[in-house]
Amino acid sequence: MALAKQYKDLQFYKFCFYGFLKNLKFFEPFFILFLIEKGLSFTQIALLYTLREILIYITEIPTGLIADALGRKRTMVWSFGFYIISFLIFYFSSSLFFLLIAIAFFAFGDSFRTGTHKAMIFEYLKIKSWQAQKVDYYGGTRSCSQLGSALSSLIAATIVFINKNYSLIFLASVVPYFLDMLLIISYPDYLDGAKVSLRFKDIVSAFKRIIKDLIISLKQANKLKILFNVSSFSGYFKQSKDYLQYIIQSLAFSVPLIYGLTQKQQTAIFIGIAFFLLYLLTSRASKNSGKAAKRFASKEKALNGLLYFGLTAGLLGGMFFHFSIYALSILFFILIYLTENFRKPIGIAYISENFSSDSLATTLSVESLTKTVLASVFALIIGFLADCFDVGIALSFVSVLVLVLGIIFRLKR
Repeated sequence: MALAKQYKDLQFYKFCFYGFLKNLKFFEPFFILFLIEKGLSFTQIALLYTLREILIYITEIPTGLIADALGRKRTMVWSFGFYIISFLIFYFSSSLFFLLIAIAFFAFGDSFRTGTHKAMIFEYLKIKSWQAQKVDYYGGTRSCSQLGSALSSLIAATIVFINKNYSLIFLASVVPYFLDMLLIISYPDYLDGAKVSLRFKDIVSAFKRIIKDLIISLKQANKLKILFNVSSFSGYFKQSKDYLQYIIQSLAFSVPLIYGLTQKQQTAIFIGIAFFLLYLLTSRASKNSGKAAKRFASKEKALNGLLYFGLTAGLLGGMFFHFSIYALSILFFILIYLTENFRKPIGIAYISENFSSDSLATTLSVESLTKTVLASVFALIIGFLADCFDVGIALSFVSVLVLVLGIIFRLKR
């Protein structure tokens, strides 16, 4: 059931616009192609991704604590500041060293952001006594994020087509992220949660309280299983999704050049159209995640079933790419994207129902941390196998590996 009109107030549209601006990452549909153009192998790309995940791993919990203790708005502003610095370094980068610095700043931005904005949404629902709307409400805001990604794909493709330059899309990404920083500043102060003063004594006391609450939750085996189940597919998706760019480029290379176009321009057209249509579909998926959840007997069965479905799609997508059947490979990758966008709102809502709201930003950071650890392992495996064999074999192998993990961490009511 779609979110009813009475829940769509000004703050709902602010949440939506936040996601729309955040997903105007013009570089995203071309990121792997940008790195390949810089001369990186798949293993080097994997190492770059792993550095990002390690830095997120180190800073994820502290930044969640900072958000819960010192204020979520302030933490989000820092996050966007790190992102903007990252984009500028990417734009000027000319070597692996500068790419490593850029990815480090991007990781800091991610670690300050992940979990924090979701905690603000659930804080708002708690204040309004709208907790029953968690899946539909979060799914509605995530739908706007996917619309941002759809528009971003077209704008990015246009920039690459006109300028024949991947670097420029990083510079263009600064504008929406600066606007999103201003939007966060306009959020009401009560969404900060129960923050404390900046006095050292009060900060330490708040951290101790939040950590104690979190440890009590994590001592329960079923709650650890929840975190692993929710984050396993997200970690898999995070590291496999960018290879869709490479698959689409392979399709673009396999057809005759359009008269008067360069190979890069033809690739830009293919990627722009493909990702635009893809994100329109994922927007609908997020918006209807509540309906998807209701088609299962419980949230547990929804999370398990969607996990198995998405990983099977990944296995088949990888195999079709290996045998150069690019169109079918792209089709199954689209199913992976749809699965993540059906599953994510259900998973986040499920976590919020099973953990304390006072430490929710920290808990969601733990979920993101679990995803980060898994993603870093998956990145190295995919990169190594892609260089040894090919991208299709690498993606199929990791799909089977995560499927085994999914069976181990299957949720029960």
